[in-house]
Amino acid sequence: MPQRRSRSFWPLAVLFGMFLVFLYGPVATIFVLSFQGPAGGLTFPMRGWSTHWYAQLWQGLGTVDIAAALRRSLALGTVVMVFTVLLSLGAGLAFRKRFAGSDALFYGAIGSLIMPSIIISLGIGLQFRLIDAGLKHLLQALGAEGLLENYGTSLGLFTSALGAHLTWTLPFGLLIMFAVFNRFNPAYEEAARDLGATPWQGFRHVVLPLVAPSVVGIGMFGFTLSWDEIARTSQAIGDVNTLPLELQGLTSTVTTPAIYALGSVTTMVSLLVMALALLLARLLGRRAGKARA
Repeated sequence: MPQRRSRSFWPLAVLFGMFLVFLYGPVATIFVLSFQGPAGGLTFPMRGWSTHWYAQLWQGLGTVDIAAALRRSLALGTVVMVFTVLLSLGAGLAFRKRFAGSDALFYGAIGSLIMPSIIISLGIGLQFRLIDAGLKHLLQALGAEGLLENYGTSLGLFTSALGAHLTWTLPFGLLIMFAVFNRFNPAYEEAARDLGATPWQGFRHVVLPLVAPSVVGIGMFGFTLSWDEIARTSQAIGDVNTLPLELQGLTSTVTTPAIYALGSVTTMVSLLVMALALLLARLLGRRAGKARA
């Protein structure tokens, strides 16, 4: 016999539905308005349906090079994802055994989660400007006038911006990896060693396949958090912009649905990465389950 629902089910279901509408309603609204006709505006009612503003987006929005900003965001997100996965996995393996200073290192690594993002961005930007001043002073002292004239700044996409994004993505990766290894059964590794496997073979053929779904999840977090980040990037990226920074700047100058088209594209990229990551994690999880059996 099917179990009857309690009286509180429907009020709670309605409340949860209202929460979902509140959470995703703005995204859905922007997505719909991005398909306004050529004469459409930023609000309802719709004035026709078309992909005009998506075509306008790829033609460029004034002086802003959307394609270049998109490439920069994709490149930075990919590098941040790789570093987050490698550092989180390495730290997870290292912290399986306690060592001197492990507590201080752990709290220092995740401390950036409680710091205001703009403060971290300002601090990293100031740090790299001090590096610039030091390098220029050194070049001047060495008499390297040619290098000094050609030197710009150490602030950049894969220097200061990369560091700023890692202060955001790495703590999430560490917490996930620590939770995974906290539940990891070391009997699998012991069995591999009993069968003559080297430490590398044990990691490659036993540990990594079992934690692979979580590693994929860390990669997803690394990319999506970097892809959408604004505050930690704003003061630390130098003289170029990522796509979210361009989108933020365009909100005060663009008065057509092209801004909604750009927002929809960025959202679709995030959703696509999440879908691919979930699919890959599910496939790896099934393979790990077969390996345990």
